[in-house]
Amino acid sequence: MATLFISDLHLDPARPDITSQALAFLESETRGTDALYILGDLFEAWVGDDDPEPEKRRVIAALRQLTGAGLPCYFMHGNRDFLVGEGFAEASGCTLLADPTIIDMHGTRVMLMHGDTLCTDDHEYQAFRKMVRNPDWQRAMLAKPLAERLALARHLRETSAAGMAGKSMEIMDVNQDAVVVAMREHGVHTLLHGHTHRPAIHRFAMDGHDAVRIVLGDWYTQGSALCWDRDGYVLRTLPR
Repeated sequence: MATLFISDLHLDPARPDITSQALAFLESETRGTDALYILGDLFEAWVGDDDPEPEKRRVIAALRQLTGAGLPCYFMHGNRDFLVGEGFAEASGCTLLADPTIIDMHGTRVMLMHGDTLCTDDHEYQAFRKMVRNPDWQRAMLAKPLAERLALARHLRETSAAGMAGKSMEIMDVNQDAVVVAMREHGVHTLLHGHTHRPAIHRFAMDGHDAVRIVLGDWYTQGSALCWDRDGYVLRTLPR
């Protein structure tokens, strides 16, 4: 059986086509699989586990149906849904993962990441990430009324979009030196991540050994998933 990996769906009520494809994927593609890993940015924004937005609740209910039927589902925070907490985990049945996490895939040690920490050339983003991942900042944010959090999330998305417009694609991509440092630190030669929205399989040499970096795609115009079984892995494009 296979294990599935997805990321960067950016589910948003304004894009019901993505939600529809995601729900169809959860219902059909996961049948007979070993596990599902979601490597961040499942949602375009997540301001707290108390958000009652119906489209988000549909996705959570679909995940609960999978986990309730015995399929292990794992969730890693992204740069859009870093406020996902134990309430989401309880409602969905997903296990929250640290970033990075090391897993074994048929004898291969694989490091899973969202991928944003590898974009070290984007100093502005790294400073922002450090701020919003601070537990004190998060506690203060979650203490605000839901309406205020939603308004702040909209403002942050608008600010982020304006900032990205003035940056080169190279700055927003991963830094290869950061990739090698992270892989050496954890003793792996296989890295799987999302975040950059550039699906690809990058092969390179590291310390005299073959290494590979697999990048999942986003779901803006089509789906993207990695399917890994005992025969190896395939990075799939899922037409909408």
